Amino acid sequence: MTDRIDLPRPPQAQGARHLLASARHSLAGLRRLLQETAFRHELAGGAAGLALLLAGRASFPEILGAAVLFLLLVAAEALNTAIEVVVDHLAPGWAEFARDAKDLGSLAVLCLILANVAFVAYAILG
Repeated sequence: MTDRIDLPRPPQAQGARHLLASARHSLAGLRRLLQETAFRHELAGGAAGLALLLAGRASFPEILGAAVLFLLLVAAEALNTAIEVVVDHLAPGWAEFARDAKDLGSLAVLCLILANVAFVAYAILG
């Protein structure tokens, strides 16, 4: 199914180098996520939500709550993309497990999109 090539594992960084390596990995993940059209749409939606909150004179706790919900959406989208990448590698053709995995990841993202929209609407309309 897949060709496996075992490469030697690089030594793990420690201390400050570990923190820098972690930051590099996170930025690489963000760069990968920016390749996804859905994520770019979610970024636009987040910016629109922030603009609405600011125009509606939302309180700081409301803006903070919206920011936390948006970061949860980003995390869910990152995990959904990771699921899709792995599934596409494991099942290049059609497979029921692949469809289920992708559908479940999409559901998680949809739930957080709805939570973001509901929160912004509540903060504005009160």
